[in-house]
Amino acid sequence: MADKKKQVVVIGGGTGTYSVLLALKNLPVHISAIVSMADSGGSNRVIRDEFGLLPTSDIRQAIVALSSDNANHLLRQLFTYRYNHGTGISGMTFANLFMAALTDILGSQDKAIKSTCKLLKVKGQVIPATLDNCHLLAKYANNKQLLGEHFIDEPGAEQANHRIINLEMIPQATATKQALRAIKNADYIILPPGDLYTSLICNLLIDGITKSINQSKAKKIYFVNLMTRYGQTNDYSVKDHIDEVQQYLGEEILDFVIINKQKRLPAEVTEKYQDEKAKLVKDNLSGKQTYRGAKLVRAELISDLVYQKPSSDVLTRSLVRHDPAKVSAVLASIMVK
Repeated sequence: MADKKKQVVVIGGGTGTYSVLLALKNLPVHISAIVSMADSGGSNRVIRDEFGLLPTSDIRQAIVALSSDNANHLLRQLFTYRYNHGTGISGMTFANLFMAALTDILGSQDKAIKSTCKLLKVKGQVIPATLDNCHLLAKYANNKQLLGEHFIDEPGAEQANHRIINLEMIPQATATKQALRAIKNADYIILPPGDLYTSLICNLLIDGITKSINQSKAKKIYFVNLMTRYGQTNDYSVKDHIDEVQQYLGEEILDFVIINKQKRLPAEVTEKYQDEKAKLVKDNLSGKQTYRGAKLVRAELISDLVYQKPSSDVLTRSLVRHDPAKVSAVLASIMVK
């Protein structure tokens, strides 16, 4: 009798989650992606404001990442397509408009997500973290606040130099039953790289998720970001990232922390990141093998490929990303025995 596949849950959003899902897709595991629903910028602002729906960009990325190699190639291309022309449509993705139309047809955004997963023959499942309409509220060290994921991601100059000291969800959101079930049944829970507050920690604020993670017997794995992000994690070190995640988890339950040990960026992005005031995250725990109960695993993780942003995409994007093949090797060494 074949061994039962390990249940792996990834909780996050954005390009970091996309890279980790790609890394997992060819491992002998069952994947559940619990995806952030806090986005409020770019095409998601239109989806929220004009369609009255929850954001779907992070859902779209997870679906594309886990789509079967046997899925229609043209469909996969369509789901990554971003319109470059047209008043009111430039910058929108085909997938966001498709899922908005499907929601109208099926009468439920949850049904639309599940139907899209079937259409692209998703390997595993893609689960919204919540189906409640909610927004992030960040409080800064200067006691000022910003409401909305987009404004926290790209704060004005007045706020950019101040640390976030508290993040909350307005109004309080409740986790989907499917998300809580996946966490309960998990053998491994992965907190992937991504914008620390607006892609990762935002999910830990949803009622039920952190409690379920703490109660789970699964091994917990956290990926520290490659780069700092000006206005959100200015000069954050490896230790800062771990401490902040632990603060919102509430308990020291991480089993593994994955840290990038490459010291050089591709030459073509060095100047760009200097302009953005972003830096490689400094490993100030070098020499330590454990920290706060977690085993520190160091590896070269940076992809040689540099992301090329479409001209119609007005949001700040990560140019340097985790290499799925390198991430897969690290995860295989931990999970596949």
